[in-house]
Amino acid sequence: MNQFRRWRRILILSLLLLTVFAPIVFVSNRLKSITSVDRGEFIEELSDIRYKTNDLKLTTSEQGEEGFTEPKRILQDQEFKPVVSSGSSDKSHDASQSNKGEKTTFLSETGSNHKTKEEQAVVSQQTTVSSDAGEKFSAKDIQLNHTTEFQPPLAKSEKNTKIQLEKATDVRIKDIRDKIIQAKAYLNLALPGNNSQIVKELRLRTKELERAVGDATKDKHLSKSSPQRLKAMEVALYKVSCVFHNCPAMATKLHGMTYKTEEQARGQKKQAAYLMQLAARTTPKGLHCLSMRLTTEYFTLDHEKSKPFQESYNNPDLYHYVVFSDNILACAVVVNSTISSSKEPGKIVIHVVTDSLNYPSISMWFILNPDNRATIQILNIDDMNVLPLDHAQLLIKQNSSDPRFISPLNHARFYLPDIFPGLDKIVLFDHDVVVQKDLSRLWSLDMNGKVVGAVETCLEGEPSYRSMDTFINFSDAWVAQKFDPKACTWAFGMNVFDLKEWRRQDLTSKYLKYFKLGVKRDLWKAGSLPIGWLTFSGQMLPLEKRWNVVGLGHESGVRERDIEEAAVIHYDGIMKPWLDIGIDKYKRYWNIHVAYHHPYLQRCNIHD
Repeated sequence: MNQFRRWRRILILSLLLLTVFAPIVFVSNRLKSITSVDRGEFIEELSDIRYKTNDLKLTTSEQGEEGFTEPKRILQDQEFKPVVSSGSSDKSHDASQSNKGEKTTFLSETGSNHKTKEEQAVVSQQTTVSSDAGEKFSAKDIQLNHTTEFQPPLAKSEKNTKIQLEKATDVRIKDIRDKIIQAKAYLNLALPGNNSQIVKELRLRTKELERAVGDATKDKHLSKSSPQRLKAMEVALYKVSCVFHNCPAMATKLHGMTYKTEEQARGQKKQAAYLMQLAARTTPKGLHCLSMRLTTEYFTLDHEKSKPFQESYNNPDLYHYVVFSDNILACAVVVNSTISSSKEPGKIVIHVVTDSLNYPSISMWFILNPDNRATIQILNIDDMNVLPLDHAQLLIKQNSSDPRFISPLNHARFYLPDIFPGLDKIVLFDHDVVVQKDLSRLWSLDMNGKVVGAVETCLEGEPSYRSMDTFINFSDAWVAQKFDPKACTWAFGMNVFDLKEWRRQDLTSKYLKYFKLGVKRDLWKAGSLPIGWLTFSGQMLPLEKRWNVVGLGHESGVRERDIEEAAVIHYDGIMKPWLDIGIDKYKRYWNIHVAYHHPYLQRCNIHD
């Protein structure tokens, strides 16, 4: 009995030694067949062999949270035209067969001990293809006969260039998102109940991949675990595809998901547009804080001493500019940029016209920050009595939801001859402009009997293009008979006005007539732009484009060269530079004229 136990122990130890030393002997024989020169190339080739995940199946036990075991390397005929055996070239056919068997044993030993039926089927399929090929190649034969498949190792600089190109294309991001969509499509399908484990695995892989990709938009932003999780997802998708082969149902589901996604995208676009409009109409918290602080300071001053009258206000020999605004920072930028860009700032008079609500804060800002190089006058439109008594009620009847369009300051520009009775010429600014060049040449401009000088916006293909029928209702018989829908449009924002010719033609009365008519009928969109086109119809003198470059308040694609060469740039649109929704690449031209270091701006958290 003791002798039987002794022999059984010897047998068990022998088998254990055999299982330990057999792989070592096999690997050593494999390495002996490779020369010292080929050894480095062999290692390079190992790193370049791709795992064919479509032909790999990993069980659920192999795919835990910690990762999964290395897939078996199976070389398909897509990568090498014959399936390549790893035996030596000087071996006989029988030896090649034995090497093939050893290779199969090696794959099974290095893999999991719990191989599934699917894995066995793949290995047997590859073995059959190898036997049918009828040709066996050594490692040297591969290098000599398949040079197109095996490229020499890249230099370090070439590898870096290749990596940069791969990152620039962002292919992996697209692949990951496609796999997530495909997984969700499978999860939405009614899979057989006996495959619940596959469904759980697919859900797990989907969550892992979504966490790995996050909000990344470029391959370089992906986490280090994303390639491994992508491989796990591909394996899971292959398992599901083997279970569910109903392609028409899959196509129908994907079509439904595409339609639903498009509907969601349209809804998101509408919501985004609404929120953008809402943000454009709202006063930022910082600007409201600044206005309140300056208003408080204003009422502590001796107002009589703070408003000295200057004769230069009505001197027609000086350069008079006017801006209508209720925004402190916007007014400051217009004033600062105009004065700093002028060659003769001593001849400049800037008239800032605002309403009763904002008059104290704007006045206080320029009292605290005087610029002695030029003359600045702050006016209150409500104290001038130039607007008709029923003007406010008529504005409200326009039924516009945008408070900017029903503000008296938006239409006060049509009363310029009444606001400045002692002036013959004036330049009008919108408060969303920045002056970059000296404008003194405008005062020697020959108007040729025209009332307004402006930059045209009727050239198709230009960022500033606008057409008459976009803002004016030419389906109305009166409008269609009196005006031409193909007439050239022009931009408000920086305009030269001949006030003497304006008074002679009494264009203010014409404006008021058109305005009251537009209140009764739906003739044009709310705001002063379309009614300005009609009021000054035939009275516009075209200016060079560089005098007023528009389009910086929306995604218009204005070229940087045009901006740099412009005398005035105009942030027309809803993306104003003082709002968070402003376009960053255009904001810098506005920010350089804002004193962000000012104590009041610091206290109100207004920063670049």
